[in-house]
Amino acid sequence: MKDILAEIVEHKQAEVAMHKQLVPTESLEDTVSTLPPTGRSMKAALAASETGIIAEFKRKSPSKGWIHQNARPSEVIPAYWAGGAAALSILTDEHFFGGTLKDIKAVRPLIQLPILRKDFIIDEHQLYEARLTGADAVLLIAACLTVDRCCELASMAHAMGLEVLLEVHSEEELPYVCCQPDMLGVNNRNLGTFVTDVQNSFRMAEALKQTIGQATEAPLLVSESGLSKPKVVLELREAGYRGFLMGEAFMKEILPGMALKRFTKALRS
Repeated sequence: MKDILAEIVEHKQAEVAMHKQLVPTESLEDTVSTLPPTGRSMKAALAASETGIIAEFKRKSPSKGWIHQNARPSEVIPAYWAGGAAALSILTDEHFFGGTLKDIKAVRPLIQLPILRKDFIIDEHQLYEARLTGADAVLLIAACLTVDRCCELASMAHAMGLEVLLEVHSEEELPYVCCQPDMLGVNNRNLGTFVTDVQNSFRMAEALKQTIGQATEAPLLVSESGLSKPKVVLELREAGYRGFLMGEAFMKEILPGMALKRFTKALRS
């Protein structure tokens, strides 16, 4: 069986190497060092939200193909804000997901919500790119990184004012929590096969609680992928999750913002 994650990471390595040739990391570092703090916390926004919805802008995926090919971030993202999103996730991988960093840059002046750069981050160059384009947080995927490398990237992200959403899929990846992420996400999608099982978040809930304990700075828990029913989100909230990353459920609709508005209304009813 083809390992989709391995294919994505291999392509990402070549892509990042090309980006570094075009714009050296050092020049990005110099520019980032002059930026003021963003003033937006994704963790705080989710903790304060009644719904905790992280609405995702996603044109396609390796498993589904095109979901909303001609979607424009300047139309969808403000509608997500109006529809009740607590935070935003914008996919910036072009080859597999049809996104670019330009999607973040286009909407940053339009909205006040925190933005997560969702990508397969393997190099600090991508962190600098995220900060320069207006992201407030980045995704680090345990399955893509060793523990040591994940902790290095998390520390670098924090140093430049970015929050970290660490993504795990199984209990075997819980040692990555030592990297002190701001948010800890459980991906219900197996990134090797791209098969989705929402029950994965429920299975992981108790192990997550035992791992993070009662620490004051414990990461906020996020459930990712395959969410489409208000009832399931409410049950996940009861299980301890406070963030719910949803993309396809909204992006498959003609008007994703209206789909989100209906969903958040159902959560509150």
